[in-house]
Amino acid sequence: MAAPAAQPPPKTVLRVAAISGSLRRASANTGLIRAAAEICGESIPGLHIDHVDISELPLLNTDLEAGGRFPPAVEAFRDKVRAADCFLFASPEYNYSISGPLKNALDWGSRPPNCWADRAAAMLSASGGSGGSRSQYHIRQVGVFLDIHFINRPEVFTKAHLPPRKFDADGNLIDSETKEQTNGGALLVRWTEQIVTNSKCESHILVDAP
Repeated sequence: MAAPAAQPPPKTVLRVAAISGSLRRASANTGLIRAAAEICGESIPGLHIDHVDISELPLLNTDLEAGGRFPPAVEAFRDKVRAADCFLFASPEYNYSISGPLKNALDWGSRPPNCWADRAAAMLSASGGSGGSRSQYHIRQVGVFLDIHFINRPEVFTKAHLPPRKFDADGNLIDSETKEQTNGGALLVRWTEQIVTNSKCESHILVDAP
């Protein structure tokens, strides 16, 4: 009896560009991304979460743009943003708002042509007493102009410094309840598919309009 044919590897369902707004080595927000990648990777075959490092991006300065080109680190970053089907942001809260590194990344990606437009996104945050809620609402405000379509629920605000202990010394998520909250991959898949479907419908309407 012939051996069964080898099954092809599963096709990638969605490629998610995940960006942490904290550059700290043991960042809890980067830890949230690692946890989401592990949990969603196990529960949703084909979902690929790629942590996009923003630590090498220079501060936004349009003098660095020459001949329609960006600095190499910015070009590489923009390529990864363009290649993504959707986004996952993990942001600490700095002075009631978005962290500087994340705002810088959003701004570089928005330089014409805008790399963020018309795609879905989800957010996580780990911060102090608010859990990062104020930073998330400011990111949503920026996303309006960038044409990013954020999932509204659930909202994941992790109060990183309150008991029970949620992260180890290396920033790895160890709290089981918080881990459950990071498992939003299926919702992100459905939301992304809905946006893609709606975009196709809108394009069809525009083409067929008299």
